[in-house]
Amino acid sequence: MTLFLDPSTLPEDGLSLSGELPADVFDFPAHDDAKAVSPLTYDLFAQRFGSELLLSGELSARFEFTCVVTLQRFEQTIRLPDVAISLELENEAPINIADALREEIVIEMPADPRCDEGDVPMECQLNSPYLVLDKTSDSDLSSPPPPPADSRWSALDALSDLNDNH
Repeated sequence: MTLFLDPSTLPEDGLSLSGELPADVFDFPAHDDAKAVSPLTYDLFAQRFGSELLLSGELSARFEFTCVVTLQRFEQTIRLPDVAISLELENEAPINIADALREEIVIEMPADPRCDEGDVPMECQLNSPYLVLDKTSDSDLSSPPPPPADSRWSALDALSDLNDNH
């Protein structure tokens, strides 16, 4: 996806940019949990300072995530009301700013999405029989198997027994 800005034609006092980049600008792999469900919307002010291009303003995009607690799908909008992006200008050629806008949104995506933080918050709790702390003895859930014995410690245990005898 491209959104070119030509620094050679940029007015000295800056330029306002607003619009949308299609949702496929995010180009997540098919197996990725996150799915963009809206375009990336931008309302920016671009200004040049020597060999630097400064973009400031607002970015937003809506995504569908799977809750890490309930495994329910939900939508959450990532909004950046005060973004500031600095890009180095190597020459006077037009520069594609789409990747920089995309990266700003992706960085703010939740690492552990929760449905109670969605655009329409949902109750975010596991069913209590599945919580170890709430497990009762009459639960029909089986206990996890004990961890396997670690034979590496048996040699140290034998040494400890020798010290106890002296």
